[in-house]
Amino acid sequence: MTPLNEICDFLNRFAPCELAEDWDNVGLLVGDSSVSIERVMTCLTVTPAVVREAIERMAGLIVSHHPMPFRPLPRITNDTTVGRMLLDLIAARVAVYSPHTAFDSAADGINQQLAEGLGLSEIAPLKPFEEGGGSGRYGRFESPMGVINVVDRLKDFLAIKRLQIAGPQDQTISRAAVACGAAGSFLDDAIAAGCDLFVTGETNFHTCLEAEARGVTLLLISHYASERFAVEQLAEHLKAEFDPLTIWASEQDKNPLTWV
Repeated sequence: MTPLNEICDFLNRFAPCELAEDWDNVGLLVGDSSVSIERVMTCLTVTPAVVREAIERMAGLIVSHHPMPFRPLPRITNDTTVGRMLLDLIAARVAVYSPHTAFDSAADGINQQLAEGLGLSEIAPLKPFEEGGGSGRYGRFESPMGVINVVDRLKDFLAIKRLQIAGPQDQTISRAAVACGAAGSFLDDAIAAGCDLFVTGETNFHTCLEAEARGVTLLLISHYASERFAVEQLAEHLKAEFDPLTIWASEQDKNPLTWV
């Protein structure tokens, strides 16, 4: 068994909470940091199915990328989905830790992994922080690539069959930017960094039109696909650090959207 506070300390070193956005809710969100843990599960989002899996498999800690709760709650009752999940987790003594945007921006975090998986070099933050590091990433390809070649590389890396594209599909890409999740607001930063292509999870209709108007190829890989791979890798990082523990990535953590 390992004290929960030791696991939290490792997670904070891996993805320092001070890197999180001001609006975010990160760190240990549910649980008693003085208890000891034997089993840890990672996931993208805490859902009722994920809660059931954690309880059935006797996890002592869920490391969820997305915070739960995310916003302050006026009450915790079984009248809401979040309330029911919290009551079940607390009754089963399952803690919840979320690194969220700290994990997005960490030196070895999601955006860094996404940029490396895309095959970029000379990788740097799209939005640098004054204290070092930053959010989003951009870089260049060793050799310019066609859009379809970039699409194929993303599909292979993320093990996805489809993605959405806006903007030009026939240009040659030299520089590209990435920002996981719902990060359409990074489009201007990608353009300012001289990027021909921008990869994110999801964005709104008007951002797609703006990318098209400004000649930038926009690839939308889905919110889920842009982040799920990294929580699987996080489980492996935790296994390497805490060898005696049983650690796995949730099998019930699913993309709520499917193609029909």
